[in-house]
Amino acid sequence: MMITQFGINMLVPIFICTFLGILIDRRLETSGFTVALFFLGALAGFTNIFRFAKKIYQQPAVTRKRSTDKEGKQSESAKEERGN
Repeated sequence: MMITQFGINMLVPIFICTFLGILIDRRLETSGFTVALFFLGALAGFTNIFRFAKKIYQQPAVTRKRSTDKEGKQSESAKEERGN
């Protein structure tokens, strides 16, 4: 799921900026805005990915206890009760 989110974070700004560049170029009858906005979208995409990756690696990993660990603790406590 994170891989998909990385792709979306990269491609959406590129497509939006390129589309806007094409619209501006058609309206003004130029050819430079598409290329400029494409690179601006790529820069925005890389920035999004960097922020997303930084956010992922800064959060501590939450691990779940295995059910075997719980069962092991229960059997140890049962042994202690039998011994007493």
